[in-house]
Amino acid sequence: MSPETLARWQFGITTVYHWFFVPVTLALSMIVAIFQTLWYRSGNDKYLVLTKFYGKLFLINFAMGVVTGIVQEFQFGMNWSEYSRFVGDIFGAPLAFEALLAFFMESTFLGLWIFGWDKLPKGLHLLTIWMAAIGTNLSAIFILAANSFMQNPVGAIYNPVTDRAEMADFGAVLTNPVMLVTFPHTIAASWLTAAGFVAAVSGWHLAKINKKSVDTVGSAKRAEDESAHRFAATFAAWALLASGAALLISGDEAGKVMTEYQPMKMAAAEALYETAGGDGSGAPFSILTIGSLDGSKEIWSLTVPNVLSFLATGTWDGEVEGINPLKEAYARGELVNPDNPLQQAYAENMRAFGIDDYVPNIPVSYWSFRLMMGLGFAAMGIGVLMLWMLRKGRLPKDTPLWTALMIVAPLAPLFANSFGWIFTEMGRQPWIVAGVMPVSAGISPGVTVVELWISMIGYTIIYGALAVVEVGLLLKYIKLGLPEVAPVEIKAEDDVLSFAY
Repeated sequence: MSPETLARWQFGITTVYHWFFVPVTLALSMIVAIFQTLWYRSGNDKYLVLTKFYGKLFLINFAMGVVTGIVQEFQFGMNWSEYSRFVGDIFGAPLAFEALLAFFMESTFLGLWIFGWDKLPKGLHLLTIWMAAIGTNLSAIFILAANSFMQNPVGAIYNPVTDRAEMADFGAVLTNPVMLVTFPHTIAASWLTAAGFVAAVSGWHLAKINKKSVDTVGSAKRAEDESAHRFAATFAAWALLASGAALLISGDEAGKVMTEYQPMKMAAAEALYETAGGDGSGAPFSILTIGSLDGSKEIWSLTVPNVLSFLATGTWDGEVEGINPLKEAYARGELVNPDNPLQQAYAENMRAFGIDDYVPNIPVSYWSFRLMMGLGFAAMGIGVLMLWMLRKGRLPKDTPLWTALMIVAPLAPLFANSFGWIFTEMGRQPWIVAGVMPVSAGISPGVTVVELWISMIGYTIIYGALAVVEVGLLLKYIKLGLPEVAPVEIKAEDDVLSFAY
């Protein structure tokens, strides 16, 4: 393999692995804050035990996310130094804000939350978990702004003297049209994942509770556990449906923005080889398409009429450009967005790279797009099933089928997230910055195949060990169940905090 291929594999492996923890962290922080707010307002210990139980699971996941996320920063210098040199002025700014503002905010307030249970006033302690949750979600804004620049490079100009892209408008970077649709879509996807996790854990415990006889010693404790887990499972089931609906709405908007700024990605997602629609008939949505081995034409397809036109343009007969016409246009030097100053200024340099293939991997783009949607719908279906199983005070039966569904509940949206990002990044190919810099130009010039193999094997071994630790800790504390909650000594709201040195 070439250094470019290995570097891409390494970045893909570490990024997908890191993203296993991110969506759970983003939304579970909010769910824990909601549980604690309910306890603060009602005084019902049911919400307190849920706060501490899911708070512990959140902390385990958060720690793993931090550890794996640090590696992402290293790789820009290790394997992608030319990319960092060229766009570091723009790409580095949101990453710096993420570290200095969002990460410090979430980590500081999370520390106060962990150690402040019997030391801070009740309301102030509640504020710490909300600030940590807000900081966690604020991180997503800056990270997605950086990624959206790669999809649609706005707010930058090209300096031919330094041969670098330079920041021209940071506000434009933060309000990138791609960013404005990606952020709500990502947050909704995170809620789908965290809700699936909570539904699975509490749903599994409810089945175990149902298996036990209530006519034995400890029935009072089981009744308390049932009440807490029933609330958490019901809350999570409704959250699955609400976040699924939000995904449909935000995904619809994302499709239209993608069609405008990355038409090749939309065409690849549908394996649409020739332009369709615009003639009153509309472009069809592909359920299954079989193309030629060289990826140049469609052989057979099963489609739904007009649906792609609506997804891409908002009208039932809108025109959607196909792969082959777009490939010819790109070969003639026609850029994705002729109004983009960075793409225009760098056009000659871009053509000098000698790119001869402007088409992303169609099977990967096509199937990752469908797996993302299919797994998301599966998660929503589990939410509906859970509400049905818990209706009128019922409990699910402890069967292998129910256990299997509880395993699928968090994994389906988790892998839907991963396939969504695989589609997002693979559909952008061959660009590392769309319409400006190809992936082949971003690789570190001095990195060798041997160095890449060593670092990739090392990361894989370390990540494998971390995965065992993560899963082991989660399973341990999930099986232990809800904690025994001792009365929390609450400081008076008007107490003055004092510090001794």
